[in-house]
Amino acid sequence: MKGIGLGLMGALGTLIFVYGFGLPIGKAPIDVMLIILCVVTAAASLQASGGMDYLINIAEKIIRKNPNHITFVGPFVTFIFTMLAGTAHICYSLLPIISEVSLKKNIRPERPLSIAVIAAHFGITASPISAATIAILGELNGIPGNTLSLGNVLAVVFPATIIGIFAGALVASQLGKELNQDPEFIEKLNNPAFANSLKELQSASKKLSFNLSAKSSVFVFLSGVLLIVLLGVFSSLRKTSMAETIQLIMLCVALINLFVGKINPAQISQASIFKTGSQAVLCIFGVVWMSDTFISANQSFLTTNLQSIVTTYPWIFSIATFLTASLLFSQAATVKAIMPLGIKLGILPASLIAMYPAVNADFVIPSYPTLVAAINFDKTGTTKIGRFLLNHSFMLPGIITTFITVLSGFLLSRLIL
Repeated sequence: MKGIGLGLMGALGTLIFVYGFGLPIGKAPIDVMLIILCVVTAAASLQASGGMDYLINIAEKIIRKNPNHITFVGPFVTFIFTMLAGTAHICYSLLPIISEVSLKKNIRPERPLSIAVIAAHFGITASPISAATIAILGELNGIPGNTLSLGNVLAVVFPATIIGIFAGALVASQLGKELNQDPEFIEKLNNPAFANSLKELQSASKKLSFNLSAKSSVFVFLSGVLLIVLLGVFSSLRKTSMAETIQLIMLCVALINLFVGKINPAQISQASIFKTGSQAVLCIFGVVWMSDTFISANQSFLTTNLQSIVTTYPWIFSIATFLTASLLFSQAATVKAIMPLGIKLGILPASLIAMYPAVNADFVIPSYPTLVAAINFDKTGTTKIGRFLLNHSFMLPGIITTFITVLSGFLLSRLIL
């Protein structure tokens, strides 16, 4: 049960808590939902105008120019593009390219594909326009006396994530046997249909051309992202909250792209990014509403039993964050569900920022769409789910990336904040 189904189950849980156990109903995550809706609307306008394809074409050129280092180049490309777009779903078009380049260089596709998906997820927590980042910023702003801004969050999370992804790529580069030594792959090559499918996959890619409208829409979108970062860093320039600032700018970006990209408003709602984002809104709605109802009602019990150990060893809270994220399949939902508890436990804002990337645990249960897509794009079958479900291709690179990113976050937060 995930996506819309998970949101509906969350609503049922809220109903049971309120009417079955008599708990006071919690707060629905309205700001986060509106941010997601506004960002995906802007991204959908970019997609409808051809700007998203133009960005992907640039990414493809970067990947193909560095085929021998695909295990390192691939994940950093998916990371940067996710960070700019605010959604990991942009990597769907990059994964088949990464798989193809790997095959041409006789590199086991499991290696770059596994870490590329993980890197795309981590791009969300390093993005200035993602719902997860604004959610953590909103929680921090609710702490009395806190002065940390969006700039502070990015100053810690961005370099920590770069270090974490590099460590994850080092681990991924050692996964499995070399392709020409893998007995399963060699056996598959004896099948003529499989051998022919690989030849088709390795065929030369088509050269695409993009009009001025597509390129202009990219400029408009990235200008909006830059403006959000500037207003986040220089808070004195803002006239509204950060959440409202993002909502206004992203909606205006979508409006400008209607004219610049010469698209019909109906094309925005029909874009795949808009549909996916709408599902995320409903998922977060139900799950976060349920978790807020539960945590708020049991606040005294949780703080009494956890405060002493978390105060002494604040890093333990990152494990709780990681485990929560592995079940919720949403970075923003995890932030809204678990970070209020961290604040109530008295964890310092700098430590919460360091632990924030631990919300990227949606790779643990291998049913997230990006993981499934990577498995399907790997025609060699090296990227897979293991016999015991959790021993899949993404687990080790994901855990290493998370551990090193959080560890680097703690070190950087002490130096910077």
